[in-house]
Amino acid sequence: MLNFIVWNADPELLHTSFISIRWYSLMFAIGFLVGFNIVERMFRHDNAPEKWCPLLLLWVVAGTVIGARLGHVFFYEWDYYSAHPAEIIKTWHGGLASHGGAIGVILAVLGYSWVTTKRSPLWTFDRLVVAIALVGALIRIGNLMNSEIYGHVTDLPWGFIFVRDGQTLPAHPTQIYEALCYLALFGLLMWMYWRKGMGSRPGLIFGTFLIGCFLSRFLIEFVKNDQVAREATMTLNLGQLLSIPFVLIGVFFVIRAMKRPRVNPVIESAK
Repeated sequence: MLNFIVWNADPELLHTSFISIRWYSLMFAIGFLVGFNIVERMFRHDNAPEKWCPLLLLWVVAGTVIGARLGHVFFYEWDYYSAHPAEIIKTWHGGLASHGGAIGVILAVLGYSWVTTKRSPLWTFDRLVVAIALVGALIRIGNLMNSEIYGHVTDLPWGFIFVRDGQTLPAHPTQIYEALCYLALFGLLMWMYWRKGMGSRPGLIFGTFLIGCFLSRFLIEFVKNDQVAREATMTLNLGQLLSIPFVLIGVFFVIRAMKRPRVNPVIESAK
C-alpha cells in the first residue's frame, strides 16, 4: 500500500487580532532580503557605487509586484478584471503571474540602467538573476504552504493530498519540483559568477538563468493543473506558451556571450 503525504499546512504562520503573517508573504520578504544581500556583495565585488544596490531594490520590488499582478490580469483573467477594474489593485485576494513578474523586472532593470548605472542592462541582469533564482524557489515554498498551484493526480509515493484545498487524491507537488529546479539553478549561477568569473561575459549568466528557469517551468507545466478553464482545450497551456520566448531569448544571449571576447566587469570609476 502506498503512503502518500497528507498536506494540511496552515497558510498563516501567525494570526492575532492585530497582525496576520502568511508563509507566502514571509517567503517573499526573506527572498528579497537575502537576494539583496547577495546582489550587494556582487556589486561591491565589482566596485559599483554604494547607492546602486538600494536603488535597484526599489526598482525591482516595484517591477515585480506590478508586473506579476498585471501579468495575471492580462494573461489569465482579463475577462473578469476588464469587468471589475477596481479588483486589479486588490493583490491580497491573490493572483500573481511569474511571467508578468519577469517582464516587470526586465522593464525595471532597463529603466534602472538608463537612469542610474548608465551601463548596459546586461551588467545588472547578470547579477540580479542569481538572487531571483533563490527568490523563485522561496516563493514556490510559499505556494506549497498555501496548498496552491499543484499538479495532476498521481500514484507516485511522494504525491501530496492537499486536504486544505478540498482534495482527496494525491497530486504532484509541483511547487516542490519548481523550488528544487530554482535552487539548483541558483547554485549553478553562483558557481558561474564566483568560481568561473562569468561576469566577464555579458549576458551569459542572464541567458543561463532564462533557459534554466523557463525550460524547467515549461516541462513541469505538463503535470501541473490548468490555472484557467480555457487551458483545458490547449495543446500547450499559457504558462508554456509564455515560457518559450524567454527560453529562446536565453539561448540567444548565451550564444552571443560565448562568441564575444571577455570584458572587465569591474566599475573603474565609482561615484
